[in-house]
Amino acid sequence: MELKQVGLNLYTVRDFVKDTQAIIKSLQKIREIGYEAVQISCIGDIDDDELARILNGEGLVCCGTHESPHDILHEPRKIVERLQKLGCRYTAYPYPEGVDFTSFDSLSGLAHNLDRAGAILLEEGCHLLYHNHHIEFQRCQGKLVLEYLFENTHPNHLQAEPDTYWVQNGGGDPVEWCCKLKDRMPILHIKDYLIEKNNDDTQLGWEPTFAEIGCGNLNWKNIIVEAENSGCQWFVVEQDICSGDAFDSIKISLDYIKQHLLTTSITN
Repeated sequence: MELKQVGLNLYTVRDFVKDTQAIIKSLQKIREIGYEAVQISCIGDIDDDELARILNGEGLVCCGTHESPHDILHEPRKIVERLQKLGCRYTAYPYPEGVDFTSFDSLSGLAHNLDRAGAILLEEGCHLLYHNHHIEFQRCQGKLVLEYLFENTHPNHLQAEPDTYWVQNGGGDPVEWCCKLKDRMPILHIKDYLIEKNNDDTQLGWEPTFAEIGCGNLNWKNIIVEAENSGCQWFVVEQDICSGDAFDSIKISLDYIKQHLLTTSITN
């Protein structure tokens, strides 16, 4: 992994990108911290051409987007138009909105619709990815939902954007899933997993929470090595909840990546 492959999902700083001026200010901070790419997610209303101009002016690449689940499935050509304006090839289906994973018909319908939408994006040189949470690690008719989705879609129509925290939270192994998704995983969401005390005074009063890269329990060197072996192109930092200032958190994550996870660090 090289520094130019490391991006930041703007969902992490969603409270600071609610209008054009806030977006400009935040992108400037992100670039100053050292990120060279961002994934567009949960930002305020802004014209795509204006956003592309701002990104270019700050020296930031748009490595991917998250779009409305409805628009991806029902207006995929609208998504293609946006990606083309942003100079981006990848978008991810962010959440199974309105899908009942206990129903095989609902699950199979989602797989069919994702495959169809992904085929339309592919016609224009774009790629649809699936972003998981923990809920895809439940079973439907004996099979993990996430396994079913990838087994019942064409690899070129639906690729993967696995999230390390949510894989771990669902009972999976992030390293194993990087292997499983070989040649089908252009983006990896890197997010650490920490166990901390909550308000329960019993021994059960501990729970998982989000953490800066290197501040939790995940085996980052093995994750990065296997992701690279699987052909991952972008390693996108995301932290759903930050205990302090979000910009401090993304700096902590990037500093750890620079010191421990870049190609030269892992091989030394």
